[in-house]
Amino acid sequence: MPSRVHQPNGKPDYWDRAVSELMKRDRVMRKLIPSHPAVWLESRGNPFVTLARSIVGQQISVKAAESVWQRVLRNCGTRLTPAAVMSAGPEVLRNSGLSARKVEYILDLAEHFKRRLVRPARWAEMDDEAVIEELIDIRGIGRWTAEMFLIFNLQRPNVLPLDDIGLLRAISLLYYSGEPVSRFEAREVAQSWHPWCTVATWYLWRSLDPIPVEY
Repeated sequence: MPSRVHQPNGKPDYWDRAVSELMKRDRVMRKLIPSHPAVWLESRGNPFVTLARSIVGQQISVKAAESVWQRVLRNCGTRLTPAAVMSAGPEVLRNSGLSARKVEYILDLAEHFKRRLVRPARWAEMDDEAVIEELIDIRGIGRWTAEMFLIFNLQRPNVLPLDDIGLLRAISLLYYSGEPVSRFEAREVAQSWHPWCTVATWYLWRSLDPIPVEY
């Protein structure tokens, strides 16, 4: 899998092609995509920040995650680094609104980066599953968090995060008239999205929250 490539305005190089193909194939995308013009997937490009922010966002709403994240930044310094997190320590992180378990996870993440137990420079050239396998060795990083990393940092075009509550909710609302959907049903809907599942997922998130999350 090649590393991601950006157009000059920051848009992933595959975005326009993906949008065009999704609108041709999928009736929901045909209506949804034009309602969110001039926005696309963007990344800050910092692997540690992306992963830390994904841990903060686990199992809580986007709004709650943003609130906690801003407190973490205020308490640890706006330029969040492994050293800054470790220097802040458990009490400061806990006072930022993180659960005890998430404190452990972020400190372990910082330790992995500081001791070079992970090698971010290699990830751009590794395929999706290989990156996921390396990431889930870190405490607190399961498949969902690894997939968020693939989407928001590496900007891989074909990630389908079936453990994502927002994705399943959007599929329920837009494809099943609000009826609950299973992972199997979501996968069936997504068959027409390949190889652009990331792009379809991103627009489905926009249907729930027009303001993109920045990782």
